[in-house]
Amino acid sequence: MAAIKDLLQQITDPSLRERLTEEVNRISKNKKFGLVFEEHLPECTPLYGVPIKRSSTVALKTGKVNDVYIVKKIQGDKVFCEHKVTHESATFKRNELVSVALFGEPIFPSLEPINKIKNATDDNLWHTIIEADNYHALQLLEYLYEGKVDCIYIDPPYNTGAKDWKYNNDYVDSNDAYRHSKWLSMMQKRLLIAKRILNPDNSVLICTIDEKEYLHLGCLLEELFPEARIQMVGNVINSAGVTRGDEFSRSNEFLYFVKLGKSSPVALPLSEEWRGNTKSTKKNALVWNQLMRSGTGARRVDRPNMFYPLYINEDGTKIIKFGNAIGVDVDRNSVPQIKGAKIVWPIRSNGEEGRWRIGKDTMEEVYKKGYIRMGAFTDKGMALTYLANGEQKKVESGVFKVVGRREDNSVIEGEMEAARTFIPGTQWDVPSHNATYHGSQLLNKVLGEKRFEFPKSLYAVRDTIRFFVANKPNALIVDFFAGSGTTLHSVNLLNAEDDGKRRCILITNNEVSDDESKSLRNQGYQPGDEEWEKLGIAKYVTWPRTVCSIKGHDVNENPLKGKYFGTEIDMSEGFAANVEYFKLNFLDKDSISLGQQFAEILPLLWLNVGAIGERPALDDTDLPEMLILPRNSFAVLLDEDCYGKFAEALLQTEGIDTVYFVTNSEEAFREMSAGIKVEKTYQLYRDYIDNFVIGNRRNNV
Repeated sequence: MAAIKDLLQQITDPSLRERLTEEVNRISKNKKFGLVFEEHLPECTPLYGVPIKRSSTVALKTGKVNDVYIVKKIQGDKVFCEHKVTHESATFKRNELVSVALFGEPIFPSLEPINKIKNATDDNLWHTIIEADNYHALQLLEYLYEGKVDCIYIDPPYNTGAKDWKYNNDYVDSNDAYRHSKWLSMMQKRLLIAKRILNPDNSVLICTIDEKEYLHLGCLLEELFPEARIQMVGNVINSAGVTRGDEFSRSNEFLYFVKLGKSSPVALPLSEEWRGNTKSTKKNALVWNQLMRSGTGARRVDRPNMFYPLYINEDGTKIIKFGNAIGVDVDRNSVPQIKGAKIVWPIRSNGEEGRWRIGKDTMEEVYKKGYIRMGAFTDKGMALTYLANGEQKKVESGVFKVVGRREDNSVIEGEMEAARTFIPGTQWDVPSHNATYHGSQLLNKVLGEKRFEFPKSLYAVRDTIRFFVANKPNALIVDFFAGSGTTLHSVNLLNAEDDGKRRCILITNNEVSDDESKSLRNQGYQPGDEEWEKLGIAKYVTWPRTVCSIKGHDVNENPLKGKYFGTEIDMSEGFAANVEYFKLNFLDKDSISLGQQFAEILPLLWLNVGAIGERPALDDTDLPEMLILPRNSFAVLLDEDCYGKFAEALLQTEGIDTVYFVTNSEEAFREMSAGIKVEKTYQLYRDYIDNFVIGNRRNNV
């Protein structure tokens, strides 16, 4: 409906436009149920830096990016265009226009190297930052990593109505009647591709959100991931709360965990600040549960195999025997007695037959470990408790006390060392997750000034990701709403803590804020100008934060002071990590087919094999016949007439896992692939072109 209303504004006949608008308004009043949202006009992406030529799709830099023209002719500085919808002719100056990529049209992406930082002696770990609209960058990742990503963490715009996100070159605010619908449409397109890059057998999508869209997002995730197990967690990010007029102050946000396949949170060592988020709230305290089940499902009939007798000596200090469970129709009083022992059953306070929490075999194991505590006999039986976290080996690091009784009924206390681990509940209140102290203030310390609103706490992101990649030291982690770059920073910290080699891919645009945009326009600057671009989020925030955190200094090269919270890692030490910073560009299909843009595609081949080793590059000289790159684990045959020499070189080279053949013949590709002993082979440029043509059709279904 919103798309129709946008199109109505393009009708030049005012009478017809008014009549149609009235009819559309009448139709739109029909009540709808469920998660229903409008499909909006296709999203468009301005491509600053892409040359404008005949047949290019363009828009005015100062206009709406979805108000597009087709270039018909270029004469000097003048560009003669035709409006894509109205077909009206118009003439503009070249510097007034920008090339545009339309949603729904095949794109052929490349990556232009912008910058890099190398701070690891072992150069096999290379993270990636891609400056781009995240939809098109996700299309690229689908080509490179379909089904290979272990974890996606995203912090999308919360759509609060405060102009916090941009849609088709306009900041969306609370006056937009379709802002929720536009937000859902934007998210749906990206999540559909995100699902395809996740490993379906064992991966997780983590998405943060607040109360403005959490209901809509939850429904959308249920719709897009019907096979997943989805949980929502509340996380306190500002205990003092953020005042919102006369409303309740906001102190928390929500995290959706979309778990695919066998993915589940990993039990982590229990730190002091997480202690309040578990059943154990005191240092060295242990979780003693009542052995008798309470609450729902607590009756004998609910779990008959949990209804069995315990034979306890007359002093109440020792369990002599664990009886077998009896059927629901068996009278418990018919169970044989043992001389010198009393029988204890799980009888509820109201006299009803209940059940034990654990089965007979488990009960015996727990008892042998000294993890059962016995109270005094009463008319109603005996109070029995067991060390639940001990039985599950969930005990804290260090020394704790185990309390029991000797046969003479005297108390015995012992000490035991164990590694206590935990999985938290669905309400997190952890001091280090405070976004003011460990988000804004930390980022301001790195950048020397405030350049970004509301960054996440570094430790909140690290902890959230760690629950799913702690046992995956080589995990691939993607964030396609990268913002200030907290996710990459947290992955580097996590790697430093446990010597991991996890790799992170960040995607962020280079937009400036609404206020900055107005200020720059008042100064006569336009998007694409150097003065404008240098203040964009990728160049002004994400990249400098990445460089500074890895090098261990601020933007003025002063060493960062202090240790990372809860660790012995000095901020000034930086991280042993390497990062490549790229800008997403688009190639011409015909030029690709003719082999004229191999140098532009080479970074994609490097990423496709896992960004192993320092990225290879070609200078402006003629293309070689072949590339043998053992350091990067791949090879390329560019001249198929040299296949014999190429195959011989492969036999003499170790470490080649992937081979690319540049050939137009599918038959030749199959024959050459069969002649080498390398499992993964690709046909260039067919695999590349087909992927984006077919993938585009799939994304538009």
